[in-house]
Amino acid sequence: MRRVDRVRVEKRRRLLVAAGLAFTLGALTAGALIWRVDHLAALAAVGADAQPEVASAAAVAAPRSPDAVATGGSTDGNSNVVQLLQRRRLDVPVDGVSRSQLHDTFDEKRAGGLRTHEALDIMAARGTPVRAVEDGRVAKLFTSVAGGLTIYLYDPGEMFSYYYAHLDRYADGLHEGQQLRRGDVIGYVGATGNADDDAPHLHFAIFQLNADRKWWEGTPINPYHVLR
Repeated sequence: MRRVDRVRVEKRRRLLVAAGLAFTLGALTAGALIWRVDHLAALAAVGADAQPEVASAAAVAAPRSPDAVATGGSTDGNSNVVQLLQRRRLDVPVDGVSRSQLHDTFDEKRAGGLRTHEALDIMAARGTPVRAVEDGRVAKLFTSVAGGLTIYLYDPGEMFSYYYAHLDRYADGLHEGQQLRRGDVIGYVGATGNADDDAPHLHFAIFQLNADRKWWEGTPINPYHVLR
């Protein structure tokens, strides 16, 4: 083969290789874009459906914000927040239980030491009335695997949420959005969720809401220091 012909053949081969690579890269890029769009759509759909599950997984521990995790997960040491709530003289949420009978369970370990309780367990007989600790609004009635029958009650300024878990049942007619007065019966002590059936109690938590006021998110506050 003459040298001129060999040069032409080599140029044609290089063009074919370049065209093949361009086609392959184009196909891969298009495929990646399609996967990305589908993936984002799937995440959006799952996120919308999974939002209540976030609350379910965190139900028995007071919901927390990323800021709470970064700062140790609690405003227990924030004396200004605690003092603000102390000045409100919140009622003890369980009938027949005095302030002196409360036991601090906030820092106790749960789930084999994997998490901190971040709430107050108030022991009482099954069926004992549970009451609103102050005026407020029912933000959410929620049933979770861990917390059982639960109530999220916002304070009047919607700065804080009071979380009641393991209820045996709700008070008749209780509904989301309902305005409550301090002392209104909202439910009854039970052992629903992951509570020991032989040890009915109210799991009571307080958390400071984030700016977006999501009922399942906030920074935990030790109820023992507030109620005592």
